[in-house]
Amino acid sequence: MDIKDENIIEITAELSSEFEVAKELRKYPKDTVIIKNVKGYDLPIISGICNTREKIAKSINCEVSEITQKIIEASDNPIKVDKFTDFSDYNTTEANLDKIPILTHYKRDGGKYITAGVVFARDPETGIQNASIHRMLVLDDKRLAIRIVPRNLYTYFQKAQKLGKDLEIAIAIGMDPAILLASTTSIPIDYNEMDVANAFKNGELTLIKCGDLEVPQADIILEGKISVSETTPEGPFVDLTDTYDIIRDQPVISLSKMHIKKDNPYYHGILPAGFEHKLLQGLPQEPRIFKSVKNAVPTVENVVLTEGGCCWLHAAISINKQTEGDGKNAIMAALSAHPSLKHAVVVDTDVDVFDPQDIEYTIATRVKGDRDLMIVPNVRGSSLDPVAQSDGTTTKIGLDATKSLKTLDKFERVSFGE
Repeated sequence: MDIKDENIIEITAELSSEFEVAKELRKYPKDTVIIKNVKGYDLPIISGICNTREKIAKSINCEVSEITQKIIEASDNPIKVDKFTDFSDYNTTEANLDKIPILTHYKRDGGKYITAGVVFARDPETGIQNASIHRMLVLDDKRLAIRIVPRNLYTYFQKAQKLGKDLEIAIAIGMDPAILLASTTSIPIDYNEMDVANAFKNGELTLIKCGDLEVPQADIILEGKISVSETTPEGPFVDLTDTYDIIRDQPVISLSKMHIKKDNPYYHGILPAGFEHKLLQGLPQEPRIFKSVKNAVPTVENVVLTEGGCCWLHAAISINKQTEGDGKNAIMAALSAHPSLKHAVVVDTDVDVFDPQDIEYTIATRVKGDRDLMIVPNVRGSSLDPVAQSDGTTTKIGLDATKSLKTLDKFERVSFGE
């Protein structure tokens, strides 16, 4: 695993994978942490490789303010991978999850959860490969329950069900942060996330041939199949909003092989509801919102799904306002682009959208409620929103915190100019 962080915290005390490791990780919300001594296991645990925007930016060689554009560029210009290797650098055995220090994070969890596992599968009809992160509940040493939501893997799974044939998969755990980021991007179903990763890597990405799949050189790679006929209860699980998601019947994975790197392997564990969870799930949605807003307001500068809003429910949007009404048009475009978005605030380019204090200042000094507040009731929201209705609807709010073009002199930030 290529870690872009020179300041790693190493914990040497013996800790149990049940609750104790997660408790220790919560002490270091924005640090990269290695747990070296996990009770009963040989593998150390690493966490926090993507828990700040600075680490993500470093992994793809850009500044924090450039992340959105970097993702758009790589997604629009993927590079087909042409470098491949084999499992010669791995120890290959029969799958045995009891050998991996998979964490139990919170007291009401359904059990041990793999949280940083990227699932690779092919469309049973077209052969196109998809990569996506999914939470997976450990059932026993060879079986997992996987939470699948209606995205690409769900489509593949439905096709496999119609064909009556289990879906072959590989699960990669512990990889370069840039490859992990690529696996979370929102791209068309006929694109391959590893080609986006290859663009991040300037065409130098090497994949491993794993049966019919092509997977990155992760520290741990599992092979198996998602059953098209077997389901089991999955959950509870702490999701982005730091609240428990409900129990649902979900498909079962049966594992066959396990490949673990010979040289310094780690088990990567993402702390549920931590910054790494929020950023990897939410940040890749920012380019989609940016593109939608740009269609309505071409002078949009940046879009941020804020950490305080769980990187899912709140957006801050910066525009170079040209005409009255630009702010509200940006709000409508943002809310339509990301259906889970609940509150959106639009600000001018003199406001730092990465600084919550600067955004609050702008709301305090530039918003007139009866003029600038938009309320949209009874619309589809996020299933993770604790106040959403049972039918999935909620009320969305947009706040136009841009300066009025008629009275620009009233909003001059004196300390900026003097």
